[in-house]
Amino acid sequence: MNLNREEAFNLLKEYNKDKFHIRHALTVEGVMKYFAENLGYADEKEFWGLVGLLHDLDFEKYPNEHCIKSQEIMREKEIDENLIHATASHGYGITVDIKPEHEMEKILYATDELTGLIGAVAIMRPSKSVQDLELKSVKKKFKNDKFAAGCSREIIKNGAEMLNWDLDKLIEQTILAMRVDEENINKFMENYV
Repeated sequence: MNLNREEAFNLLKEYNKDKFHIRHALTVEGVMKYFAENLGYADEKEFWGLVGLLHDLDFEKYPNEHCIKSQEIMREKEIDENLIHATASHGYGITVDIKPEHEMEKILYATDELTGLIGAVAIMRPSKSVQDLELKSVKKKFKNDKFAAGCSREIIKNGAEMLNWDLDKLIEQTILAMRVDEENINKFMENYV
């Protein structure tokens, strides 16, 4: 079964009640669409977005079976195996041995933790926004392991390596990606119940 955006969002809401997880899913969805557009996959933009939206489908309810339970949930609903593989691949080396192969899977792996770190840096700023956030601010916090300690620096570095990008490029591009949808996500979350 191929999901449309509305069906995917309803599935996300079925397993995720915490606003933090909904915001993260929307953020990663936007980041994935940005990269699809900018890396020459514009025709796959919606699919990349769905991968971003559903990548943490099981995390809130099944944190110890993350990227494992989501495969079961999606298979029960007969969701496209490509979507299942892509979302599960970001758990590579943590909970699953599904290696990110496609550039899209590598982007998800590299940016998932990074969006959390960038978001944490942004909310510390007077603007509470990524719009005026610069690379050097993120790099400074990246070096401080105690800051946003849940965001794995090792995974972010491994993701950059997978893409054959240097860390600066990955961080800079992810900041730009997060700028695109930030305002819309903020407005949506203000009214989200």
